[in-house]
Amino acid sequence: IKKEKAKINEADVPQDDHHVEVTEALDAELEKLLLTPPNTGLTTAQVEERLLQFGKNEIPENKTNPWLKFLSYFLGAISFLLEFAAVITAILQSWADFIILVSVLIINACIGFFEEARAESALDALKNTLALKSRTWRNGELIEVDSALLVPGDIIAIRLGDIIPADCRLLGIGVTGEETEGALQIDQAALTGESLPVSKKKGDTAYSSSICKQGQMLAVVVKTGVNTYIGRAANLISITNEQGHFQIIINRIGNFLVLITVVMALVILFVSIFAQKMTFLHALEQVVVLTIAAIPVGLPTVMSVTMAVGASQLAKKKVIVKRLTAIEELASVSILCSDKTGTLTENKLSFDEPYLANKGSTPSDIIGTGERYTAEDILLDAYFSSEPGAQDPIESAIRKAAESGVALLRDRPAGSAHNIPGYKVDSFTPFNPNSKYTEAKVTDLSTGKKFRVIKGAPQVIVRLCGGHSEATAAVVELAKRGLRALGVARTVDENMEEFELVGMVSLLDPPRPDSGETIRRCMALGVAVKMITGDQAIIAKEVAYRLGMQRTILDATSLTDPSLDVEQLTERCVKADGFAQVIPEHKYRVVELLQDKGLLVAMTGDGVNDAPALKKADVGIAVEGCTDAARSAADIVLLDSGLSTIVDGIETSRAIFQRMRSYALYRIASTIHFLLFFFFSILIFQFTLPNKLILLIAVLNDAATLVISIDNARINKRPDKWRLGQLISLSFVLGVLLCIISYAHFFVAKDIFNLPVNSKHDTRLHTIMYLQISSCPHFVIFSTRLSDPFYKNMPSIPFIVAIAGTQVFAMFMSIYGFPAFDAQAIGWGWGLAVMGISTVSFMLLDVVKVLVIKNWSFEVTAKLWPVKSRRSELSRRKGQALIDSRVRSNIKKVRAASKTILAVSAFQDKTEKKLEPSTSTDNVDTVIQL
Repeated sequence: IKKEKAKINEADVPQDDHHVEVTEALDAELEKLLLTPPNTGLTTAQVEERLLQFGKNEIPENKTNPWLKFLSYFLGAISFLLEFAAVITAILQSWADFIILVSVLIINACIGFFEEARAESALDALKNTLALKSRTWRNGELIEVDSALLVPGDIIAIRLGDIIPADCRLLGIGVTGEETEGALQIDQAALTGESLPVSKKKGDTAYSSSICKQGQMLAVVVKTGVNTYIGRAANLISITNEQGHFQIIINRIGNFLVLITVVMALVILFVSIFAQKMTFLHALEQVVVLTIAAIPVGLPTVMSVTMAVGASQLAKKKVIVKRLTAIEELASVSILCSDKTGTLTENKLSFDEPYLANKGSTPSDIIGTGERYTAEDILLDAYFSSEPGAQDPIESAIRKAAESGVALLRDRPAGSAHNIPGYKVDSFTPFNPNSKYTEAKVTDLSTGKKFRVIKGAPQVIVRLCGGHSEATAAVVELAKRGLRALGVARTVDENMEEFELVGMVSLLDPPRPDSGETIRRCMALGVAVKMITGDQAIIAKEVAYRLGMQRTILDATSLTDPSLDVEQLTERCVKADGFAQVIPEHKYRVVELLQDKGLLVAMTGDGVNDAPALKKADVGIAVEGCTDAARSAADIVLLDSGLSTIVDGIETSRAIFQRMRSYALYRIASTIHFLLFFFFSILIFQFTLPNKLILLIAVLNDAATLVISIDNARINKRPDKWRLGQLISLSFVLGVLLCIISYAHFFVAKDIFNLPVNSKHDTRLHTIMYLQISSCPHFVIFSTRLSDPFYKNMPSIPFIVAIAGTQVFAMFMSIYGFPAFDAQAIGWGWGLAVMGISTVSFMLLDVVKVLVIKNWSFEVTAKLWPVKSRRSELSRRKGQALIDSRVRSNIKKVRAASKTILAVSAFQDKTEKKLEPSTSTDNVDTVIQL
């Protein structure tokens, strides 16, 4: 191995960090406009002409009328039916019902408007990131102008600390007109996600909203407004306004319930008018009351209250929810796309494990004394040759590491920050592009000995040391891992001419301390984490390795491969562990492809470049310290650094999801039961309940279920899904069984106890059926709380009290009678019997629920609803299962073979150790044969 390393020469050392510039060819007409004299700039007439052609350098606003936005929350199947019912109740002058319906509509609309109205806020934040004033050459003078008035061809001056006002091309000319070969250090982390400032020289493009960290230069504006890099990000945000996943689910449930309600109501209306000869108003009143009771009017409210309580719980964990429905969507997220810089990492360079050379090593004798320099040695020498107070991130990282890692610097007296005990820095030469190193001349005060220390590009330092094959190989290895290497050397002769290599400092933007554990916890919850970064692939792979992630990190060009169709690109996105060298369009595209696959995607980020993807994702998560653009585009904002609170958010959201699913299952089943029972009872027996009792069931039971928001919930270890086919099918089964139980009560009371059906004087049957219809479906909510048997997770005390309390009230009202609600007394016998049967019934229905869920599968869905898409998906899944089975079989074979090879290898090693002391030819031959 040493011989092979020695073959590696200096040419193998990476010469510079590889930065891929995102460029875009300009058309010939625009190029002509950029030929502006650098020291005179444009004339006023030229500026006015180009303002008309290109518009102002700003992101245009596209705000929605707030009244139209508010009115949009009165749309939807449930809302339309409630509005229709409100109109009918007004015609019938049922003002109490009218007020209830209108109140529910307004409350739901207000919740939606105030919690989710945020369409333009992200664009506003992006607009605010632009520089307000710019120094520009106009009419031969360098003046300050509003950045909004810049046009292509304007000559602008860029200096340290300036926010770049528009996309511009660097001219290689100093602000005062002198030629310069220097480069600007541009911090564009918020735009591209690169962890280090980028060096940009003459001819390179500086992006709008990036920040100049070092240097000064003139530049010509090439793009303004929406045509800039940041403008394209704003355009992606403005065109992203999709309906949320939760709203789609609620609409589907609502459409299903509304459809069956309307069909049954119309049938009852026609039969009542034409067969039973009722008056139109009487028949209409009967149908409207049944409709109001059947429609899940409380569905949006219960869901919103449940999510609001969850948002309050998350706020205590420093997770701020901006859009309530994001809580439900977070529970279903199966992929978390995370930005690297500033999210998974700390966004600051840090001293990593260095390569340390041997003391006394020379080009011909790498071993030297055999004693290696220490980490303190290389840090102290690097500290000597670092510029005090420099804003350069590399210099800052080295000085910080030395001040904490070198005892001499750590223990120095307070107030001596620039003094080095025992040493004096006689002179310092800063970095310049020609020499590519910094240098310090130092005196050791204890001996009076003087020496020079240099720190800089590895290939330069190695050359000044006369060559060093081991160091060269080490730098190649560091480069392969994405670590930034800097060589450190010092003189060892009196003339300070002969340099000896101390080692190679390695620098990396380190992962946050909690990122690795957070990723492991996400994976344990069934959430795959994908890294998406603007940094180089080798850096992303090293960070992924340190975080315990897989290292299949692809370059962003793989997302624009013309040889692949959309399906193949989607599969690539699903299988990859991350993407590097991405721009905002790439991040947006990754999220879009994953969503097209049917996956729910969360995206985390902190920069302007993340904003489009944050808004496109089902759940956008802005991390601590994010830009205003990211915060505004996100659905959830983290107030603590790192991603650890995301796991708290996932666990809390899954508990909330279980509560909402529990309520939805209960509400759909009780609606189906209610409609089926009264549909047949009205048509066959002309039997219904008094309007007051029907409304009492609807209001009292829905009000009680509000406490489900604080009920105990068991967290699922896999992403939650609504599985609407299963939900509706199970609801239908439970609804039909509830209807059978209700009719059993009806026939026993009517035929065995001979209670009259429609007597004006004896209405005990009405009260019995009221108590049964109120209690039996309501107790089912104890079963719908989880997929397992109900006793596996006990409900909370408030939940038990609320549900049981409403039914105890209904029982006593039925036992003793309540004339104000048209309830005649039925006595203790009937009251206790009905309640007892309702309690036993929910336990029997719980067994049915467990059996249905246990035996439910996609294959069952495809057979019950054999549409083309389901049949093709079932076929695909069966084919994939067959492939997976073969893969698992092959893996077992490979593992068995590996164990055999390891066993043979272990036996061989053991034999070699036994034969090692002997030098006979026979023994050597034996080893060779083995």
